[in-house]
Amino acid sequence: MNMNLEDLMFVASVWALPLLVAITFHEAAHAFVALRLGDKTAYLLGRVNFNPLCHIDFFGTVILPALLLLASGGGIMFGYAKPVPVNFSNFKRPRQDMMLVAIAGPGVNVALALISAVLLHTIPYMSGDVAKWVGLNLGNSIFLNLIFAVFNMLPILPLDGGRIAVGFLPRIISKSLMRLERFGFFIIMGGFFVLPLIAKKFGVNLNVFWWLVGEPASFFSRIILKITGIY
Repeated sequence: MNMNLEDLMFVASVWALPLLVAITFHEAAHAFVALRLGDKTAYLLGRVNFNPLCHIDFFGTVILPALLLLASGGGIMFGYAKPVPVNFSNFKRPRQDMMLVAIAGPGVNVALALISAVLLHTIPYMSGDVAKWVGLNLGNSIFLNLIFAVFNMLPILPLDGGRIAVGFLPRIISKSLMRLERFGFFIIMGGFFVLPLIAKKFGVNLNVFWWLVGEPASFFSRIILKITGIY
């Protein structure tokens, strides 16, 4: 789909704000919980705040979303922020506390999705372009936050789900999982992007990201919209 500059700017405007909020609150939640549990590493680096500039990764938060936006004609925007540094040795209960820090990010994203759904009830009190713009921002906020929550809960290190799995599983299994962390980025990129691209060349639809992340996020979106009375 071809888009003129005005249309592209509008699409970017309704994705950029919810993306920044989702990323910022996700990372700030990790830093805040780590601080409360005894680790000041992120706090001393200024990560316990809601200033997006403290959490932005130039490629992951700016370049990657922009490239996806352009390549998809406005249909896809996804990104990531700088990981929050955590020194698990500062925790009184390293395994349990590591799990609490990990769950904080996705937990905040779910909370933001719920808040966004509730705020949709304010749309009838707006009019015209304002109502459209706010409605799209809130709708995108719901979906993006749930995408972040589901994606980060995948049991792959260095994702939050991997941290939770390491804390939850027996030590002998968790140690094996930890050894895979150095390959985690390549596993994610290969499974979600490279493998589907290769499969497409052979006429096979292998949209792993949508199956594992998009579909569950859509499912939870419908649940949230239902329990908040949107439909």
